[in-house]
Amino acid sequence: MTSFTLADVRERTYKSRDAWWTVFLVDPLASRLVVWTANRTNITPNQITFGAGVLGLGSAVCFALADWPWLVLGALLFHLSFVLDCMDGKIARLKGNGSVFGAWVDFVFDRIRFFGCMLALLVGQWAATGEAAYLILAPVVIFLDLFRYLNGGQVAKTRQAMREKLRAAAEGRPVDGAVDDPESTETAETPQDGSEDREGAPVVFMEEVLRDNPQLKADEVRSGAHPAGAKIIDVHQGFSRKFAWYERVRDALLRSRVRPHLFSGIEFEMFVCVVAPLTALISLVAPLSSLVIPVAVLACLGLAAFEVIIVYKLWLATRDFTRELAKLQG
Repeated sequence: MTSFTLADVRERTYKSRDAWWTVFLVDPLASRLVVWTANRTNITPNQITFGAGVLGLGSAVCFALADWPWLVLGALLFHLSFVLDCMDGKIARLKGNGSVFGAWVDFVFDRIRFFGCMLALLVGQWAATGEAAYLILAPVVIFLDLFRYLNGGQVAKTRQAMREKLRAAAEGRPVDGAVDDPESTETAETPQDGSEDREGAPVVFMEEVLRDNPQLKADEVRSGAHPAGAKIIDVHQGFSRKFAWYERVRDALLRSRVRPHLFSGIEFEMFVCVVAPLTALISLVAPLSSLVIPVAVLACLGLAAFEVIIVYKLWLATRDFTRELAKLQG
């Protein structure tokens, strides 16, 4: 029987960069639980996903009860549910027993858990206090969570379309200068005779190199830490020029596996369903009204701010794309 170690889990299941909440507050516990689970049980990733769903249901019930002990218990159950949610993917990668359907189940359970717990928290507080602000906040949270999923997917597709067009131009294939609809599968023209001209220089994209090699710095890549003879293309140089400090901050964060997107969907969910209900403890030692709304609003502002930054960075990247394409075609 295979005996997995903590080093195996870190090497084979850790992402090269991840949300800071996961890196510091989830992985240290989840990785140790994965070692025990993988070595001592035959539990499957889907069974762990189901367990996360059960804990999520328990969290929603606690939130609906609204009193401070239940809010605290609900926050702890939600966080443990997320720990299990991280474990299922690690078990799948470690033991190689994941499935396409399992990935779908994991995604759907994630959304159901968050929406169910968030609504139970806000509606429960409304029922307990009568404050309409809780009901007003609920659709705002739902909108932002849905928007960040849609925006993230479309931004990724647009970046991929730009990379494919630049790679095609470097290979000598005819390419137009428009960034195609991300839903389109055609990004470059191919010769009518079915052959492809791939005699151009190989292309290295800065963002891909840094993503796959977080130990490298952008300056190191520019100075030669890449395949010999390859052309480096950086479609985020405009952003780096405007914010010269960004690369230093990014490099420092990546050394700890923390991605620069400091307030992503994970932090958003955790602030709404863990930090906000935990503030009920403060009311025990200080005469303060509930801090659920202020913390949830802070989470909404944080997520919205980083989504705006992502869109702005993408806009600058499209301008760099146009310049780089002109150079390649020239």
